This record gives sequence, structure tokens and C-alpha cells, in this order.
Amino acid sequence: MGCPCFWLCKKGEGSKLKVEKVREVKDNRKPPAENVPPSSSKVNVLGSKSNNESRLQLYDTKVESNNPAKPPTFTYRELATATKNFRAESFIGEGGFGVVYKGKLDSIGQVVAIKKLDHSGLQGDSEFLVEVLMLTLMRHPNLVTLYGYCAEGNQRLLVYEYMPLGSLEEHLHDLPPDKEPLDWNTRMMIAAGAAKGLEFLHHQAQPPVIFRDLKSSNILLGEGFHPKLSDFGLAKFGPSGDKSHVSTRVMGTQGYCAPEYATSGKLTMKSDIYSFGVVLLELITGRKALDVSRGRDRQLVEWARPIFNERNKYVQLADPLLRGQFSESVLKKAVDVAILCLQEKANNRPSMQDVVAALNYLVSQKYSTNKVIKDDIKGTEDNSPNEIHMLDKDIKREQAVAEARSWGETCREKRRQNAQTCPDGL
Repeated sequence: MGCPCFWLCKKGEGSKLKVEKVREVKDNRKPPAENVPPSSSKVNVLGSKSNNESRLQLYDTKVESNNPAKPPTFTYRELATATKNFRAESFIGEGGFGVVYKGKLDSIGQVVAIKKLDHSGLQGDSEFLVEVLMLTLMRHPNLVTLYGYCAEGNQRLLVYEYMPLGSLEEHLHDLPPDKEPLDWNTRMMIAAGAAKGLEFLHHQAQPPVIFRDLKSSNILLGEGFHPKLSDFGLAKFGPSGDKSHVSTRVMGTQGYCAPEYATSGKLTMKSDIYSFGVVLLELITGRKALDVSRGRDRQLVEWARPIFNERNKYVQLADPLLRGQFSESVLKKAVDVAILCLQEKANNRPSMQDVVAALNYLVSQKYSTNKVIKDDIKGTEDNSPNEIHMLDKDIKREQAVAEARSWGETCREKRRQNAQTCPDGL
């Protein structure tokens, strides 16, 4: 039997990144340092910007990963050739960084996605450097792979693996009539995969990394709808030492920003968890995080909050495009996870390790046309900690946590008896 309680399922230690010595230097508008030995790399990282001048930090890093070397550089001519001189037929998307093109690089024998910096856009050299750093240091199945970059003259381009199914946003919102909506099982699989990417950033990277711009358009989908986080230009290293947060200017996307970050600029890993809760709610409801066409109901979270208070009405949150093809029991548990992530007080939100454990369980409860494939879902309903009232606004969080732990202990004991473990992957 899978374990539904995300306070008790723990993951093993993965490979960790170790960042050492930090010292500030001025931005000389050059790309990351070249000719660095494979065992260490010196990469410029975003500090803060003032009057169009960036203050960057130089990190001497020793990286423990499968590919510790810096990514290769490509010439502008190579990338122009790969995209047929950046013609319209190669265009596949656009974001704050600039325009994205599809191309074939003969030098590596790969179809790639090439992001070209728009110097008049919302992001610039600093974000470019951060993205090169982050994706050079970190490798994970749920993070997009950076193949290399180009920094010739004033040209700034990033070369990624190509994700053939586009972004999650494209599969949730404004679907054309001939496009099949995502089914429930796929939605939960995508949620669990994105959560694993965040878990890696928060708990396996040292210092931890705060993504800062999690949203459905930044979750890309590969074959089989395998999700990967992309667009690391706004990412920040988390607080170190006895610091509880990172103070920074407010960046991100309206509708996804945690309230405490939006009002104070104090950034923590809990800010990412709030954003993840918004994405999970998008997957459940099919609605946009912010939709001005809906008038008073434009903010997804504010629209959903009244329903959060009445668990027997959770089914009203379900995306109409699902056509009722889901287990109400599993949907309620998914909404429970979203509610916890969307707690207004940051300290009341769970860790990403907790969220991953919960979503792994939900992924294991496969829905078929006639029934939930797992036959133990009813048993977990019976053992739930008075779920109808667990997340009621008038119940103290401490009581809810105690009940959840009790629920988890019951589940874990059954799991031991059956010599089975929590699902550990997608």
C-alpha cells in the first residue's frame, strides 16, 4: 500500500552541490569565465541591479554532478545556421528573456531550443548569467538540460534540449478544438515531476536554490508528458547561516507570487511552495492563475478559497474538461495538498519533500474509466484524520498536523505489514 502522508515519507540523500568562497566583483558584461578546470568553475551570479549596472558575485564552486564541466559555447553563426537565420518557421515561443527558436545543431547531433536575449525585454545580462550558472551546476531529470550558450559581442543565446510537447500552460488553457485535454492521471504525474524538480533545488542543492518564477509556462513537457522546470533567470541562492530569508526586489508573475514576498520582498523556499500550490490548482481546475476576462473571479486562488472551507464542495473545483473522469477521493486529497501549499502564513506551508511524498501517493492511485486501479484507496479514506474538518479554518494547525501524523503512522504500519514502500518515482 502506498503511504498518503507527506509528513512521514522521506527521500534518501541525493548528490549535493557544494558552493564555497564568495566574493563580490563588478559586472564587466562578459560571459562566465572560460578555461576553467573541470573540477571547478567560476561563474558570475546575479546580486542586484541599480541604474542599469549589475553587481555580481564570483563563486568558486566545486560541483559534484554527472557533468561538472561548464557547458560548451557555440558561435552565433552556428546558431543562426541551426535556426535558418532565425526565420519565422523556426519560432516556437517567447518569454521575458526573449524569443525561442527550434533548430538542429549538427555539431552535437541534436534538435535544440535556442533562446535569444531581447535587449529591450524584461531580462538582461544578469539573468542570462544566472541561468548559465544554475543549469551548469545542477542536473536532474526534472530540470531542463542546458547544452551551451553563445556570448559573442552583445549577442546572448542559450541552447537547451528541445521539449517537443511545449509548456504545461499550452495543455491547460485556451485549447483549440482539436487538442485533447490532459487526463487526471497525466495531471498528477506532471505535478509530481515538477515537485521533484523543486525538491532538488530546495533540499539537494547547497546552498539551496529558490526558483522564484514557478508557473505553468515554465514547466516544459517532453515525451510522455515528462515535466521539467525551465527559465532559471530569476533564481536566487537561498539564505545561508542564521538568515531566514533573502531580501530582493519583487520579481515573478502576478497570480503566482506568495503574498509575503509580494509585500515585503523577503524571499524564502516557502515562496516557491506557494507558487507550486497555484500550479497544482491550475492542474485541478484548468483555470488560469490570473484571468482578467473573469472579472471579479480573475484571481484563481481568491476564487477557490471559499470552496476550500467546505470539503464536500471540492468537486466544484474540477476542470470541466475532465468530464468527471477522476476519483473524487483522490481529487480531494490533491486539493488538500494545494490548500497546504497556499497557506497565507509561510511557516504553515509544507516542505517540498512533504509535497513530493504526497503527490507520489496520488500518482499511484491511477484512475481508469470505471474505478480507481488501486484497491486500497477506500481504506485510506477510512483511516483519514477526520478529513472533512482537517483543514477547516477554525482548527489549529497543530491539531491538523497531529492528526495527519496519526494518519501517516497508521498507513506506515500497514505498509510495513505488507512489506511495501511509498512510491518513489513517476
